Amino acid sequence: MRLTSDQVQAIKMAARHVLGEDAHVTLFGSRVSDQLRGGDLDLLFETPHTLENRLAMQDQLYVALIRQLGDRKIDLLLKDAHTPEAPVMRVARETGVRL
Repeated sequence: MRLTSDQVQAIKMAARHVLGEDAHVTLFGSRVSDQLRGGDLDLLFETPHTLENRLAMQDQLYVALIRQLGDRKIDLLLKDAHTPEAPVMRVARETGVRL
């Protein structure tokens, strides 16, 4: 996995701050492989709760990540209790690393 321990902690802190203590984050995509170079951060955030405004929460997560990690390309998915399971979410869980 091509993230430092400080980056992992910053991502987990953003998830807890925005979504609560029971939120989970999975890193997927090219950053999972130590053999690859470059690439954006692909993150799946999951919460067992229902979010009233998922888009606003997604924006808050993005801002929190940029503040902690600096300006970089971040692709994030957010699944709450009412989000339908998309194929990309299943693939993220199967091929990713839970932080």
